[in-house]
Amino acid sequence: MRRLAPALLLAASAAAPLAAQPAARTPHQQLARAVYEELVEINTADSVGSATRAAQAMAARFRAAGFPAADVRVLVPDGKPTKGNLVVRFRGRGQGKPVLLLAHLDVVAANRADWPRDPFVLHEENGYFYGRGTADDKAMAAMFVANLLRMKREGLVPERDLVLALTADEEGGDANGVEFLLARHRALVDAAYAINEGGGGTLDGPGADARPLFHSVQAAEKVPEDYTLTALNPGGHSSVPRPDNAIYQLTAAVNRIAAHRFPVALNPVSRAFFEQTARVEKPEMAAAMRALVANPADEAAAATVARDPRYNSMLRTTCVATRLAGGHAYNALPQTATANVNCRIVPTSSAEAVRAELARVIGDSGVKVTFTLPDRERFPEKTDAVDPAVLEATTELTRRMFGEVPVIPTMSTGATDGRFLRAAGIPTFGVSGIFSSPGETNSHGRDEKLRVKSFYDGLEFLDQLVRRLAGASRA
Repeated sequence: MRRLAPALLLAASAAAPLAAQPAARTPHQQLARAVYEELVEINTADSVGSATRAAQAMAARFRAAGFPAADVRVLVPDGKPTKGNLVVRFRGRGQGKPVLLLAHLDVVAANRADWPRDPFVLHEENGYFYGRGTADDKAMAAMFVANLLRMKREGLVPERDLVLALTADEEGGDANGVEFLLARHRALVDAAYAINEGGGGTLDGPGADARPLFHSVQAAEKVPEDYTLTALNPGGHSSVPRPDNAIYQLTAAVNRIAAHRFPVALNPVSRAFFEQTARVEKPEMAAAMRALVANPADEAAAATVARDPRYNSMLRTTCVATRLAGGHAYNALPQTATANVNCRIVPTSSAEAVRAELARVIGDSGVKVTFTLPDRERFPEKTDAVDPAVLEATTELTRRMFGEVPVIPTMSTGATDGRFLRAAGIPTFGVSGIFSSPGETNSHGRDEKLRVKSFYDGLEFLDQLVRRLAGASRA
């Protein structure tokens, strides 16, 4: 999962070009690239790969660098030998709770026959790194590894501990690493807050001369939940239709959901997003955003903002039908009809509240609304604005490296592992310093890629950010 990329094209004229990279790489950049290559070339897809192999490979690097064995842990869930997770503690002076650095090792499956090049070989071509996981999320994992290794080599002792967690099954699977660590090894990953994927920078176009538009800091996420709608009927012979029909009944229910809009539900993060975005949006949209921040009940303003589907999804809970099934024979009346409705719920609501709202909207006791999966997603304990120290550091470093581009707090409408941390009371911020054009990386798709410049810029950005947050500024 990467990030939401709103239309902020008006900021392009004020943005500075991406930091230029030297032709000859520094030793640190060479190390980062070697780590990146090693990670990309270990297949960590849920179905056929092994996150454990990647965790062990990174653990070997930390042990070789002199990290105590007790501070380098490869933790594998019982009965899941390929779903290992790496937790490394970089010990500081113990001033305050640690900062957790989170990245996932697993990737979406990649069929070799679909790719013009081997997806599990790192290729560098025409200013891009190609390969599965180059953008999601092995770039950030490699940056964290390389930067901690450099800090160790330099003999730095931060004010607070740093904890690196490289985890399994963020993209799917039955052994999510963050859930496992929280349930079984909470003390190892407990932190004041975490730095994760989910944010990053957006460029104004696809070309090599693209300029930074804005840098987002993800501080909240909508929570995913699936619901099953079920209509039952005695059925019968198709030659004798009856006035009630399970398929028609279900169709009417789905149409009511399609026509329904949940109310606007802003939180401190989404409110800050619209406040900041209004500064660079077109006048009509900007005015509507300001009006909505001032009064979330302003229906006219909400209608204007909702014209952009991406903005609409940040305003409210959204639900959409994703699967349909019904009937059992061509010549029989349907006895059962079902639909799956996928909802992305604002973090201030709950799964049960949305289930009740769907039932109310449907208004038909003959259509049952149940949870599709047995386990419920957990909601955050609270939804706060970006931590001031994180926001200040991100803003200063962004301006220093990329020019006067806005730093905008955002609520993801997709999902990352950050949602599990927030539900456990650990604030999590998605920020990376990695810039790309909207849709450019093609994460989860064929020819996933990341700009070479963006990789090395992100490496430097995260190094400086983590040092600052941990109280280990560069000499």
